[in-house]
Amino acid sequence: MVVVAHAYVAGADSAYQQSVEKWRQAYESRLKSDTGWLTVTGLFWLHEGENRFGSDPLNDIVLPAEAVPPVAGSFDFHASKTVVHVNPEVPLLVKAKAADGAQLQSDAGDAVPDVLTIGDLTLFVHASGERYGIRVKDKNSKIRKEFTGTQWYPIDEAYRATARYVPYDSPKAAEVPNILGDTEKVSFAGYVTFSLRGQQYRLDAEVVKSGGLFIVFRDLTSGKETYPAARFLDTEPPKDGSVLLDFNQARNPPCAYNPYTTCPLPSPGNRLRVEIPAGEKVYKKH
Repeated sequence: MVVVAHAYVAGADSAYQQSVEKWRQAYESRLKSDTGWLTVTGLFWLHEGENRFGSDPLNDIVLPAEAVPPVAGSFDFHASKTVVHVNPEVPLLVKAKAADGAQLQSDAGDAVPDVLTIGDLTLFVHASGERYGIRVKDKNSKIRKEFTGTQWYPIDEAYRATARYVPYDSPKAAEVPNILGDTEKVSFAGYVTFSLRGQQYRLDAEVVKSGGLFIVFRDLTSGKETYPAARFLDTEPPKDGSVLLDFNQARNPPCAYNPYTTCPLPSPGNRLRVEIPAGEKVYKKH
């Protein structure tokens, strides 16, 4: 009986290890994909009026010469609205149609932005606090080509905790800075409380479209073995007031790999005075 019980526990442990490894592999595959964060190659802030783009280095937005002519067009930016003007014979598309004259939806407030395409490049309007810029992605990004892979702590079930989820009576609005110093407005739907190593902790959480929770946190490994600014943690939708927090799946924000991305910092209450040596470590090139 003891041997059978031990084999059952070992099998359960092995199944859990495999599930986390599978999750980590899928996470890295998304990161390295044609649309992943490694493809971001530029973020150009828009100023009021005309913002010219093309391969000429004197443009406001400089794109690769193999993709566009020296002067390809311009973005007219007024009162947070952006209209693209495209020079003749430049095959810039939006929604599979010629882009000239289109007013572009930005990604402000988690909206789905209008994406411009030309060759291997994609461009869209990105909002960071009160600022707007053109984010450029390139499938042939140097960062993507030179990526050396993610690094992780060994999987440790001690950092897998069942937490109590407490929704706020009404969402708690907050303003948090991002890594560029811009202020982002967030809405915390509730908080989780959980125990690690016999101590109780609390984290504010946002709810995403799937119904799951999204948590931005920092701990005492930050700046040492993990990315200094923050890490992200995603969960399944809470059920009956409980939710599973698996810090073995804590992941880096895209800023850990790419200087052209913008990432939120944790709110003051989400800075834990405890080491959580689980999940993803700081990215280092080999």
